[in-house]
Amino acid sequence: MSALLIIICSIVTIAAFLFMEGVAWFSHKYIMHGILWSWHKSHHTVHNHAFERNDLFAVVFSVPSILLIYYSTVYTYNPFITSIGIGIFCYGAFYVAFHDIVVHQRIKWRPYKRSSYLNRMINAHYIHHSKHTKENCEAFGFLYAPPKYENKKLALKQERQQTQ
Repeated sequence: MSALLIIICSIVTIAAFLFMEGVAWFSHKYIMHGILWSWHKSHHTVHNHAFERNDLFAVVFSVPSILLIYYSTVYTYNPFITSIGIGIFCYGAFYVAFHDIVVHQRIKWRPYKRSSYLNRMINAHYIHHSKHTKENCEAFGFLYAPPKYENKKLALKQERQQTQ
């Protein structure tokens, strides 16, 4: 594989990874909090079991990555399609590490020192979960949260003021 091809494939992988944030935001806002709330509702409900119906989304969202990598390596040689599949896979891996492990503590581990970015993401996610219904939620992204979520107490106060 030539150096140029490696660079281009790396760029494609990173672009696919970043594009998935838009896909995740859209899916979370309009599908999970929309027509498939029956699956996602389990994630906004306090429970003590290891798995929830919401985990089906991980299975569904892994299918494009699996199919792209399989097709581009078994049926035809296409490193660009493989790169897209790898970008989607990397986004999914980041989601599991951040969302399931760091935020929701499905595996009891949280970084001792957290960056302001990580704190902002955790705050945004907690504010998202402050609502237990599909309506009037905010902060649907997983990789980006606006600076207003820097301070959890301030963000909760602003969110309360907007709903009054």
